[in-house]
Amino acid sequence: MRISTKGRYTLRLMLDLALHRNDGYISLKDISERQDISKKYLEQIVPALTKSGMLKANRGYQGGYMLTKSPENYTAGDIIRLAEGSLAPVPCLDFEVNSCPRADICMTFDMWKGLYEVINNYLDGITLQDLIDRNNGAGDYVI
Repeated sequence: MRISTKGRYTLRLMLDLALHRNDGYISLKDISERQDISKKYLEQIVPALTKSGMLKANRGYQGGYMLTKSPENYTAGDIIRLAEGSLAPVPCLDFEVNSCPRADICMTFDMWKGLYEVINNYLDGITLQDLIDRNNGAGDYVI
C-alpha cells in the first residue's frame, strides 16, 4: 500500500487549517505558500473536503477555508480515505460482503484482513490534534 501525493497533500492541507484555525478563513494561497503545494493542486483537493462537510468555504474578499470541527474530531484515517478511497491491501476487502470466488478456500485472506484492520486502527487512532501535539504546534508543520 502506498499513499499517493493526493492523500499526503490532503492531510497537510487539513493540518495547516488546524494549526491556523483561530485565524478565520484561510486562503489557498496562504496554505500553498506554507506547505509548498501548488494552489492549483489544492483547488483540486478542496471540493471533496467541502462536499464531505470537513471544510466550510467563504468566497470573495477575506474568503478561504476553515475546519467545520475541532482538530481532535478529524482522524488521519478519515482524511486519507476521503482522498484515496479504500485503504484495503487487496480488492476482496473493499466490500463488506466478500464476493471473491476463492473466499472460502483462500489461505491468505485472514492475513490481508488483519493488515487492513491494523492500517485502519492505526490511522483512525491519530487525530489532527495528535499530530499538532506531537510536534508541539511549533511553526508550520510539513509532512
